[in-house]
Amino acid sequence: MADNMLSIFFLFLLSLFASISAQKEFVLTLDRSNFSNTVTKHNFIVVEFYAPWCGHCMKLAPEYEKAASILSSHDPPVLLAKVDANEEKNREIANEFQVQGFPTIKILRNGGKVVQDYKGPREADGIVDYLKKQSGPATTEIKSADDAKVLIGENKVVIVGVFPKFSGEEFENFIALAEKLRSEYDFSHTLDAKHLPRGESSVAGPIVRLFKPFDELFVDFRDFHFEALEKFVEESSVPVVTVFNNDPSNHPFVVKFFDNPHVKAMMFINFTADTADSLKLKYRESAEQYRQHDISFLVGDIEASQGAFQYFGLKENQVPLIVIQHNDGKKFLKTNLEPDHIATWLKAYKDGNVEPYKKSEPIPEVNNEPVKVVVADSLHDIVFNSGTNVLLEFYAPWCGHCKTLAPILEEVAVSYQSDPDVFIAKLDATANDIPRETFDVQGYPTMYFRSSSGKISQYDGNRTKEDIIDFVEKNRDKLDQQEQVKDEL
Repeated sequence: MADNMLSIFFLFLLSLFASISAQKEFVLTLDRSNFSNTVTKHNFIVVEFYAPWCGHCMKLAPEYEKAASILSSHDPPVLLAKVDANEEKNREIANEFQVQGFPTIKILRNGGKVVQDYKGPREADGIVDYLKKQSGPATTEIKSADDAKVLIGENKVVIVGVFPKFSGEEFENFIALAEKLRSEYDFSHTLDAKHLPRGESSVAGPIVRLFKPFDELFVDFRDFHFEALEKFVEESSVPVVTVFNNDPSNHPFVVKFFDNPHVKAMMFINFTADTADSLKLKYRESAEQYRQHDISFLVGDIEASQGAFQYFGLKENQVPLIVIQHNDGKKFLKTNLEPDHIATWLKAYKDGNVEPYKKSEPIPEVNNEPVKVVVADSLHDIVFNSGTNVLLEFYAPWCGHCKTLAPILEEVAVSYQSDPDVFIAKLDATANDIPRETFDVQGYPTMYFRSSSGKISQYDGNRTKEDIIDFVEKNRDKLDQQEQVKDEL
């Protein structure tokens, strides 16, 4: 009887341990209290900055946890961590790492002294493979044609250094470049170019051969000064025209396109249309002509570009079209393209003869709710030229904090309904362009106040009715002040 009870107790302990093990989280939670101490203790740690309301973060979470579980058994273990960047106490950390959206994943090396962007997949197996490579040597030796076939492949950019010996200034600069850019590209090195595919196999080193799945397929370079090497890799790894479609092998190049600092020209077409090939040909000719003018070119299939259409406020009946975006947010648009329009319109744009395009929702025909609706086309009339004090909220329809603020902002607006000198308003910043030289909107909700005399202040107080009203009262121009301003004018 005693042995039977012992067996039952033993089985109970096993089930308890199994339950505890199943509940174990392999992703380490970091915040302001433990972030620095944890990071400085590790030569390699991966940190995800997330927000609880972010749909992409929710989708990533189980994959990230699964990858962390697998990588915990790697030799040496690879630690994955996460930071709730939406929490006020962690905002300083998020700002330090320039977190602009969610999720943002960073690779921290050497106790946090080296920070690199994570450029890998978002599903568990891909995360594991990418981070195993990132935690190993920055460049892999190619000793045979079989090695080259495995490492180079057909669908990615790979940089290979060919050297007579693995020493000297050229080799050291190549290794330094691989360390700096390893999160973006694959690097390899070899003593014999005969192992490599494509180009001339009898070429003697030192030389760098960049393999790519587009344009001329490979290009060689012999200048081993570090800055020249880096510029060569960055410029040669970008297609003349980046293709944006549903092919996953194109996605890294699309990400690189949107990350680069150049002006971005994007043509969106139906890839199955009769005119598609002609449009692509004419567009490529213009891309080759203007790519040295700090303009990057992309062609997107409308089937894969719905997110871009929403972002730019475009309609499918405007296709084929070209939209050009500057880094300051200014945009230029040409709709319903014919192949022969492309070169002419791009020249007009370069000559400064194309007017900027502004994304705006329609101006509401009825706008009698307590919180007034502002769109891009009514912004100047309501906020800048109305001669009133205006509190303006920039929001996103999907933002949880915006939804929480909405009834509070309505109470504030109701309290000012009998005061004709104060407007409470809102603008959907995902559906309307905003003057970024005036309003610095990095997240939602963001609120700005413009007094009737033109003074602009950002609201950063508590989101309560009382605090918002107190802010308005402290910053508004009273009627006697307005009259004084008019007299001075």
